[in-house]
Amino acid sequence: MTRAFLVVMDSVGIGGAPDADRFFNGSTPDTGANTLAHIAEACASGRAEEGRSGPLSLPNLAALGLGEAVKLASGAVAPGVEAEVTGRYAAAAEVSPGKDTPSGHWELAGVPVPWDWHYFPDTQPAFPEELVAKVCELAGTDGILGNCHASGTQIIAELGEEHMRTGWPICYTSADSVFQIAAHEDSFGNDRLQKLCKDLAPTLHAMKVGRVISRPFVGTPGQFIRTGNRRDYAVALPSPGLCDWAQAAGRKVHAVGKIGDIFSMAGIDDVVKGSDAELMDHLDRLLGEAQDGSLTFANFVEFDSLYGHRRDISGYARALEWFDARIGQVIAALRPGDLLLVTADHGNDPSWTGSDHTRERVPVLIAGLDGAGELSPGLCQFTDVAATVAAHLSIPAEGPGRSLI
Repeated sequence: MTRAFLVVMDSVGIGGAPDADRFFNGSTPDTGANTLAHIAEACASGRAEEGRSGPLSLPNLAALGLGEAVKLASGAVAPGVEAEVTGRYAAAAEVSPGKDTPSGHWELAGVPVPWDWHYFPDTQPAFPEELVAKVCELAGTDGILGNCHASGTQIIAELGEEHMRTGWPICYTSADSVFQIAAHEDSFGNDRLQKLCKDLAPTLHAMKVGRVISRPFVGTPGQFIRTGNRRDYAVALPSPGLCDWAQAAGRKVHAVGKIGDIFSMAGIDDVVKGSDAELMDHLDRLLGEAQDGSLTFANFVEFDSLYGHRRDISGYARALEWFDARIGQVIAALRPGDLLLVTADHGNDPSWTGSDHTRERVPVLIAGLDGAGELSPGLCQFTDVAATVAAHLSIPAEGPGRSLI
């Protein structure tokens, strides 16, 4: 048997989405957004020198065809992301009506989202009175703090002290279809926060809000820090996806990062969490330990959470170069017959206006198979990722995609 490793570089888009004009950051359409190409251009012109220097250097991803995938997607050239291609590559477009984490991951797993997500207005207050009342009822409080669109780190800095004094949870949202609750692990309690989010989730899911996210933090005023105990309570998939297909075929499915939360643990045998550096260590471990026929599904979120939303071009470039070095070690450790497929779930162009995701095509980079060059056709669909992994593992695929191998 063979193994499959599906790795998502969260938000590493490559431009060219055919419907980008229907998605916005504020009033600006995403037409022309290109996460990878714009980072590479900034590096080449000396505009990404914090903690690194010079042109973007991604030799391993370039050898898999990342630079060529950018050209396929958008016609753009990513300076420095050039190499003799030894892998296989394509550029995938999404059909789901969202540019968020669940939409992207579900469709990569073979299940396009069949509905429109609910988004909260960028007003203050952002949440309807009946929803606030439900939060207060479940939390046992007389009110909530926040009730607005906000940066997660900024809002705990602003309201953390008041939260500790009043015991009221900090509730906020973003341009994504999310309801986020921040609370101090000591004064409010992490177990209490997780129960609040879990109990509230059915109400939000009925509204077609994609996720309720717990955001625990610790520290003192002026020094609050979010912890690694975040949980995403996501809407269940409307039909079985790649993980379910694999598990139904008797295969083990290992989740790395927030994959377990995104899929509500459906079709998943075990999960590990941590920082991206810790997750890469887990991926290395699974290269040695994962069973024949197994699927390892990994998400590396910090491109998005630490650098894309914060519009930090230098930080994003540093993360890409770190990932490239580590993925080179992963490629070297593949066993004969293994498949490594590296892709993304949406864009988050750090050079773009606003702070939201950007609607873009994503790379599909394949290592572990003989032969190199463009997959035919070079432009494909997100659902083709699931079909490709399923074909490699010789398991039935129930989704609309087609295998690229």
